[in-house]
Amino acid sequence: MKPKAMNTLGIFVKHPVVGRVKTRLAEAVGAEQAVEIYAAFVVDLVERFRRAADRRVLCFTPDHVDTKKFFQMMAGRDYHLWSQPDGSLGKRMVGFFAKHITSGNDRVALIGSDSPVLPEEYIDQAFSLLDNNDCVLGPATDGGFYLIGQRGRPWAIFDDVDWSGPRVLEQTVAKITACDARLGLLPACYDVDTLDDLQVLRGHIQAMRQAGMRIDLVHTESILFRDTAHETSQL
Repeated sequence: MKPKAMNTLGIFVKHPVVGRVKTRLAEAVGAEQAVEIYAAFVVDLVERFRRAADRRVLCFTPDHVDTKKFFQMMAGRDYHLWSQPDGSLGKRMVGFFAKHITSGNDRVALIGSDSPVLPEEYIDQAFSLLDNNDCVLGPATDGGFYLIGQRGRPWAIFDDVDWSGPRVLEQTVAKITACDARLGLLPACYDVDTLDDLQVLRGHIQAMRQAGMRIDLVHTESILFRDTAHETSQL
């Protein structure tokens, strides 16, 4: 009998401390508020995906005792913890997939913590796409991706990618093509890295409210709309 596939979801997270997270946003709203916003994103995502996949992993950085304690409290019994290795984003992702793909049946997906509105169904869809594909990508509107998944074995697709530029998605697709790997594609979603992105998020949340849609962004909403009479910072 063929062993059951193990679905693993990883979330890359950073300890929310001043100067280490949301540096572009901090230029517009201030470092402390940027940290507060990022921390809200992380908590909302962790809560949303507590029952996603067969195994969930909080992939934290830096590898420090205070960081580990912080995410242990957040993880509870629902998430494993894994310390991201040093190096570029590409090297850290290589380490994640090498660690968590242990058999030919394993399906592993990884997301960041910059897309607070990422729907649960996109995670389910990613694992479904990995039934018949070797890799899956969730394109982000800034030219990167909000999700990447692999099945069966770690694929060599992370070298020589300009992780800080707008061609991340394009270059990653080229790597997948060069490996002759089959690619599944999710709908696009957006990251929140700048003040403009944050304004898009506010408008999106207001639109969802007006449309009567479910909004599971408790902590993010509490930050962005905590004072409707006085717009937060420059928003």
